[in-house]
Amino acid sequence: MTSRLDRLRLKLTDAGLDALIISEQKNRSYVSGISSSDGFLIVSQSDAVLALDSRYSAWASRKASPAVGIGVVEIEGEIGKWLPDIVSGMKISKLGFEDTGVTYNGYNIIKGALGTLNNIELVATSRIVSGLRAIKDAEELESMQKAASVADDAFERMRRQIKVGMTEKQAAWLLESTLRECGSSSVPFGIIVASGPNAAFPHHAATDRPIGEGDPVIIDFGARVGGYGSDITRTLYLGEPGDKYKEIYGVLLDAQQQAFDKISDGMSGDQADATAREVIDNAGYGQYFLHALGHGTGLEVHEEPRLGKNSQDMILEGMVFTIEPGIYIQGWGGIRIEDMVVLQQGRIRVLTGASK
Repeated sequence: MTSRLDRLRLKLTDAGLDALIISEQKNRSYVSGISSSDGFLIVSQSDAVLALDSRYSAWASRKASPAVGIGVVEIEGEIGKWLPDIVSGMKISKLGFEDTGVTYNGYNIIKGALGTLNNIELVATSRIVSGLRAIKDAEELESMQKAASVADDAFERMRRQIKVGMTEKQAAWLLESTLRECGSSSVPFGIIVASGPNAAFPHHAATDRPIGEGDPVIIDFGARVGGYGSDITRTLYLGEPGDKYKEIYGVLLDAQQQAFDKISDGMSGDQADATAREVIDNAGYGQYFLHALGHGTGLEVHEEPRLGKNSQDMILEGMVFTIEPGIYIQGWGGIRIEDMVVLQQGRIRVLTGASK
């Protein structure tokens, strides 16, 4: 199987680059296999060097296992003090940097450091490593399936304990503690519990509002296993659901099922979004669907691809992403149903399995 390092080098060739300096934490971890809050990974066609300070260098060299072909170098001070020594022997004319991970000041520092060398051009790049990360390998997919299963289990336990009068914050903490008990190493993002009118806000932060009987309650959560996160949303109704709730919930189930059935390999993000949005529009709720249909997930909760209006991201074999149609009505509340899926053999396979 082609290694991540080899796939990255092919990307560098396609981009006309001799090397890439990787500063974004998740990208660095993805390629090197070493997770550190700081550091740089410099990859050329023949060399790969993970530059870490003394907090991580000894650990990475002795106790961890960097990807095959990656060396570890201990660094100290600003990048200008050590970068020239590393790249001078790499035969580089064009050195790429991540335009989303380097500030303007950082760019000037790197440029100044390279000024001591002859004929190295610094080139801004976008989405080189993140594009690789969008396609999950078997090991990544296994971790994500486990993360989905842990979240499913925790939610089933939590839903048996949530009750009228419990505050949103209490419900969020109940779920977070249950996620830990079920095997989540952390939570990939702050848990959303939005009840009653608060459920009209897709990214509501849990408050001290007591959950009332008859409230729609949106719960957006995930687990993390092996560094990879899951992302799920379920909407509960404590008591006997009313006709409006049943109608909207049914529309969203139909919209999500259309997405499951129709999204296929080679479809664009906006085409994928339209599979569900058309159902919601036809039901008369189009103005209340306030966000994109979904997003990729993995080491980070939001990754490529984006499934939304005007998105030209391609949906490809091996991508893991969410499908999360929602309807939000001010003064009443909202409902969202979110599942995490993988595209395999050209079709959708659902990874999450909690009862809806």
